Amino acid sequence: MVEKRVLCPQRLRRVPQQFSLVDQRLVRDNYLRGLSAESLALYLFLVTVSDAQGLSYYSDAAIAQHLGCICATLERSRMQLCKASLIAYQRPLYQVLSLQKTNASTTASRPSSVPRTMTASPSSAVPASVAQILRGIIGGGE
Repeated sequence: MVEKRVLCPQRLRRVPQQFSLVDQRLVRDNYLRGLSAESLALYLFLVTVSDAQGLSYYSDAAIAQHLGCICATLERSRMQLCKASLIAYQRPLYQVLSLQKTNASTTASRPSSVPRTMTASPSSAVPASVAQILRGIIGGGE
Protein backbone atom coordinates (compact mmCIF):
# COMPACT_ATOMS: atom_id res chain seq x y z
CA MET A 1 0.00 0.00 0.00
CA VAL A 2 1.25 3.44 -0.89
CA GLU A 3 1.81 5.79 2.04
CA LYS A 4 0.19 9.15 1.43
CA ARG A 5 2.20 12.23 2.29
CA VAL A 6 1.54 15.86 1.49
CA LEU A 7 3.88 16.98 -1.29
CA CYS A 8 3.38 20.71 -0.90
CA PRO A 9 2.06 21.55 2.62
CA GLN A 10 1.99 25.31 2.02
CA ARG A 11 -0.49 24.79 -0.84
CA LEU A 12 -3.09 22.48 0.75
CA ARG A 13 -6.33 22.63 -1.19
CA ARG A 14 -9.39 23.88 0.63
CA VAL A 15 -12.93 23.34 -0.60
CA PRO A 16 -14.15 26.85 -1.52
CA GLN A 17 -16.96 28.59 0.38
CA GLN A 18 -19.08 29.04 -2.74
CA PHE A 19 -21.78 26.97 -4.37
CA SER A 20 -19.59 24.73 -6.54
CA LEU A 21 -17.10 22.17 -5.27
CA VAL A 22 -14.54 23.31 -7.85
CA ASP A 23 -13.08 26.73 -7.14
CA GLN A 24 -14.70 29.28 -9.47
CA ARG A 25 -11.44 31.25 -9.55
CA LEU A 26 -10.21 28.64 -12.04
CA VAL A 27 -12.38 30.37 -14.63
CA ARG A 28 -12.64 33.86 -13.19
CA ASP A 29 -8.86 34.28 -12.79
CA ASN A 30 -7.97 32.51 -16.05
CA TYR A 31 -6.15 29.52 -14.58
CA LEU A 32 -7.58 27.27 -17.29
CA ARG A 33 -6.54 29.46 -20.19
CA GLY A 34 -4.02 27.75 -22.44
CA LEU A 35 -4.51 24.25 -21.00
CA SER A 36 -5.26 21.37 -23.34
CA ALA A 37 -8.54 19.47 -23.12
CA GLU A 38 -6.57 16.45 -21.89
CA SER A 39 -5.01 18.53 -19.10
CA LEU A 40 -8.43 19.82 -18.08
CA ALA A 41 -9.76 16.25 -17.99
CA LEU A 42 -6.84 15.16 -15.81
CA TYR A 43 -7.38 18.11 -13.46
CA LEU A 44 -11.10 17.33 -13.11
CA PHE A 45 -10.30 13.67 -12.49
CA LEU A 46 -7.76 14.54 -9.78
CA VAL A 47 -10.11 17.04 -8.10
CA THR A 48 -12.81 14.38 -8.11
CA VAL A 49 -10.75 11.51 -6.67
CA SER A 50 -8.44 13.38 -4.28
CA ASP A 51 -8.87 13.31 -0.52
CA ALA A 52 -9.41 16.30 1.79
CA GLN A 53 -5.75 17.30 1.41
CA GLY A 54 -5.88 17.10 -2.38
CA LEU A 55 -3.91 13.83 -2.48
CA SER A 56 -4.44 10.97 -4.89
CA TYR A 57 -2.31 7.95 -5.64
CA TYR A 58 -4.04 6.56 -8.71
CA SER A 59 -1.47 4.96 -11.01
CA ASP A 60 -0.79 6.42 -14.44
CA ALA A 61 -2.23 3.25 -16.01
CA ALA A 62 -5.46 3.57 -14.02
CA ILE A 63 -5.83 7.29 -14.80
CA ALA A 64 -5.14 6.70 -18.50
CA GLN A 65 -7.77 3.97 -18.53
CA HIS A 66 -10.36 6.18 -16.82
CA LEU A 67 -9.64 9.10 -19.16
CA GLY A 68 -9.33 6.96 -22.28
CA CYS A 69 -5.87 8.23 -23.19
CA ILE A 70 -2.38 6.85 -23.61
CA CYS A 71 0.35 7.31 -21.00
CA ALA A 72 2.29 9.79 -23.19
CA THR A 73 -0.77 12.07 -23.30
CA LEU A 74 -1.18 11.70 -19.56
CA GLU A 75 2.47 12.66 -19.01
CA ARG A 76 2.11 15.80 -21.19
CA SER A 77 -1.07 16.75 -19.33
CA ARG A 78 0.58 16.23 -15.96
CA MET A 79 3.56 18.39 -16.97
CA GLN A 80 1.21 21.13 -18.19
CA LEU A 81 -0.71 21.14 -14.89
CA CYS A 82 2.53 21.20 -12.90
CA LYS A 83 3.82 24.16 -14.95
CA ALA A 84 0.50 25.92 -14.38
CA SER A 85 1.02 25.29 -10.63
CA LEU A 86 -2.32 23.50 -10.33
CA ILE A 87 -0.89 20.17 -9.16
CA ALA A 88 2.25 18.72 -7.61
CA TYR A 89 3.43 15.26 -8.61
CA GLN A 90 5.94 12.93 -7.06
CA ARG A 91 5.43 9.40 -8.25
CA PRO A 92 3.09 7.83 -7.27
CA LEU A 93 1.38 10.78 -5.52
CA TYR A 94 -0.55 13.65 -7.01
CA GLN A 95 -1.57 16.70 -5.00
CA VAL A 96 -4.16 19.17 -6.23
CA LEU A 97 -2.80 22.53 -5.07
CA SER A 98 -4.62 25.51 -3.68
CA LEU A 99 -4.84 28.43 -6.07
CA GLN A 100 -2.19 31.02 -5.37
CA LYS A 101 -3.54 34.47 -4.63
CA THR A 102 -0.47 36.21 -6.06
CA ASN A 103 -0.68 34.21 -9.28
CA ALA A 104 -4.40 34.81 -9.63
CA SER A 105 -4.18 38.54 -9.01
CA THR A 106 -1.35 38.86 -11.53
CA THR A 107 -3.34 36.91 -14.11
CA ALA A 108 -6.57 38.76 -13.34
CA SER A 109 -4.89 42.16 -13.61
CA ARG A 110 -3.72 41.45 -17.15
CA PRO A 111 -5.60 43.76 -19.53
CA SER A 112 -8.34 41.90 -21.36
CA SER A 113 -7.32 43.58 -24.62
CA VAL A 114 -4.04 41.63 -24.62
CA PRO A 115 -4.97 38.03 -25.43
CA ARG A 116 -2.75 35.26 -24.18
CA THR A 117 -1.05 33.66 -27.14
CA MET A 118 0.98 30.99 -25.40
CA THR A 119 -0.06 27.76 -23.74
CA ALA A 120 0.92 27.12 -20.13
CA SER A 121 4.12 25.61 -21.49
CA PRO A 122 6.38 28.37 -22.88
CA SER A 123 8.35 25.83 -24.91
CA SER A 124 5.26 25.00 -26.97
CA ALA A 125 4.34 28.47 -28.21
CA VAL A 126 0.97 28.07 -29.86
CA PRO A 127 -0.93 31.03 -31.28
CA ALA A 128 -4.32 31.73 -29.78
CA SER A 129 -7.37 30.87 -31.82
CA VAL A 130 -9.37 33.67 -33.43
CA ALA A 131 -12.14 33.05 -30.88
CA GLN A 132 -9.66 33.42 -28.00
CA ILE A 133 -8.29 36.65 -29.46
CA LEU A 134 -11.79 38.09 -29.93
CA ARG A 135 -12.80 37.04 -26.41
CA GLY A 136 -9.69 38.76 -25.07
CA ILE A 137 -10.43 41.99 -26.97
CA ILE A 138 -14.14 42.04 -26.16
CA GLY A 139 -13.66 40.65 -22.65
CA GLY A 140 -16.36 38.05 -23.17
CA GLY A 141 -16.61 35.06 -20.86
CA GLU A 142 -14.17 36.45 -18.32
